[in-house]
Amino acid sequence: MMPTLVTKLSFDPSLNPKDVYRDMKILEDEDPSLMVDYSSKKEITLGIMGTIQLEILEEVIPERFGYQVNFLDPQIIYKETISSEVIGCGHFEPLKHYAEVILKIEPGQAGQGISFESTCSTDHLTVGNQNLVRHHIFEKAHRGILTGSELTDVKVTLITGRAHNKHTSGGDFREATIRALRQGLEQAENILLEPIYEANIRVPFTDMGKILTDITASHGTAETFQDGDDVIIIARVPVYTFKDYNNRLLSITSGKGRMSLKVIGYEPCHNTDQVIEDISYDKVTDDEYPSGSIFCSKGKGYTVPWQEAKDHMHCL
Repeated sequence: MMPTLVTKLSFDPSLNPKDVYRDMKILEDEDPSLMVDYSSKKEITLGIMGTIQLEILEEVIPERFGYQVNFLDPQIIYKETISSEVIGCGHFEPLKHYAEVILKIEPGQAGQGISFESTCSTDHLTVGNQNLVRHHIFEKAHRGILTGSELTDVKVTLITGRAHNKHTSGGDFREATIRALRQGLEQAENILLEPIYEANIRVPFTDMGKILTDITASHGTAETFQDGDDVIIIARVPVYTFKDYNNRLLSITSGKGRMSLKVIGYEPCHNTDQVIEDISYDKVTDDEYPSGSIFCSKGKGYTVPWQEAKDHMHCL
């Protein structure tokens, strides 16, 4: 069960957000598709399959936990990937710290998430330090640079790196790994992905034309099969354009139409420019995911922007 929408939880300000978050995690244990998250701004978000699920939660939460909640308008969960192979370089060397990571980042198989391997020689990085890089690749979902959405379907290979016997600590490799990943994305051809429904629609034969027209207008494709006086339509449509279609279906068919939806994966977004503009993610001010590297000179750290980082690396 893959959630395709995310919504923020609204509740009485007298409630402790951490207590509410704890309660939502209880629900997540029972339904992992909820994908509960707690941000640094003390905002609680839930991943959901559809608006009907919200109606159920609005009834369940007061019964279980004794307080009312509201949900803000659900937003589509987008993802990002790349279509070109790049080499990403990350260096982290403020005073008394040191780590350098060189990654190859290339397109992976659709739907497979992030994979990792190391071709780095132990002459350059110990097995322990290579495992640190692996850990930081998988410790959390990483953000893409188009909308800040989750990065997916890429293969990451650790090519080489460098540590310092005296100054390197584990956190240094986290910094260098994130910077290498981000610096690679800055060079790549990035692709915004949107969730896709497979819609199974049954309507009277006389209504087929209107439904097929709607599917085409929704940037979808369809096949039809006649079953007596009805037609079964199997369509592939973006969640963005079809998530609220059931009411229109009932209106067109005078209540005779039936539809079931299931998410079948992610595909390149049909309206990338519009989504990027609507989300307005600012990669430059995302302090958690810097693309530049930090080097040290004369006892002081200084930042090198991602465009120039490769020329400063010690391993290349």
